[in-house]
Amino acid sequence: MALIELGILLFIYTKKYEKEVRMRRSWAVGLIIISILTMACGGAATVDDYKAAFVYVGPADDGGWSQAHDVGRQYLVDQTGIETQYTELIPEDATAFRTVAEAYIEQGYNIIFGTTFGYIDAMAEMAEEYPDVIFLHCSGYLKNDTNFGNYFGKMYQPRYLSGLAAGAITESNKIGYVAAFPIPEVIRGINAFAAGVKEVNPDATVEVVWTFTWFGPEEETQAANALLETGADVLAQHQDSPSTGVAAEAAGAKWISYNTAYGKDAAPGAFVTAPVWSWGPYYVDVVESIVNGEFTAEAYWGGMETGLVSLYELSSDVPSDTAELISQRSEEIIAGSFDPPIVEEEFIDNVIGTVNP
Repeated sequence: MALIELGILLFIYTKKYEKEVRMRRSWAVGLIIISILTMACGGAATVDDYKAAFVYVGPADDGGWSQAHDVGRQYLVDQTGIETQYTELIPEDATAFRTVAEAYIEQGYNIIFGTTFGYIDAMAEMAEEYPDVIFLHCSGYLKNDTNFGNYFGKMYQPRYLSGLAAGAITESNKIGYVAAFPIPEVIRGINAFAAGVKEVNPDATVEVVWTFTWFGPEEETQAANALLETGADVLAQHQDSPSTGVAAEAAGAKWISYNTAYGKDAAPGAFVTAPVWSWGPYYVDVVESIVNGEFTAEAYWGGMETGLVSLYELSSDVPSDTAELISQRSEEIIAGSFDPPIVEEEFIDNVIGTVNP
């Protein structure tokens, strides 16, 4: 009898033990699944995993190109909270750019924005050397399939619109254009501007003087004065400082600024309008795509329909009928029913100057 009772107890204990083992295995499997899911969620990137560095060719407060980018950088910080830093006055020299960029990478910065054309080769090389860092080059044309993209805007669109204004207000029919370098971006903009001038004033010409510097207040002033001495009563520019406008105002001429509207403070009596940049929304979009794992290395070229480029408000110097035409053409450009001509190899027929100085 005692053996039978012992057998029954052993059977009950064995079944209970097997049940506990199965329960423990189920709990263990469950815990593993939960751990995997937790690790996956915990491993998702956040903005705190990234730091963005900006490299400028000019001063961050130049009132022009570099300042437009720095305003965009500040907008990026405000919208996303990402940590950023910038270095200004870095020449278009591969060694100079590399020195700055590598210092940032050593500090943990993993997004590098190079904001001038001349950084192109150094950025392409570094993208191969640092595959875990995203490199984004402004105004260039090189990219790879993983971590190196480029970005720019169709600035020729608002430049054309500003040409409509310039052509309408000139009295001498001589318009001067202070330009940095004879590269496709600049030539394209000059021709678009001149096309706008010609549309409203077939008798007007646009004369170009090259400075061979993006930011050179002295060179820009000299070029502006040379154009004013030929009889130009309206000046435009593809430069980063407001020096052209200051010279125009001193001579009683009018001025089409560029990059930002800060120029109206530098030469309010001369300021008519300006083709301007708004980099902030683009910077937010591209950084969010990186954080969300959706980044693709692309060649981005945004037009007026994106808000990246636009024409600043017109001064009262512009006649009302021309202002109406500018508004109409703006709407057509944004809708895609009209686009100014793109000519980059040579100047159109109302431009005085050469693309091969």
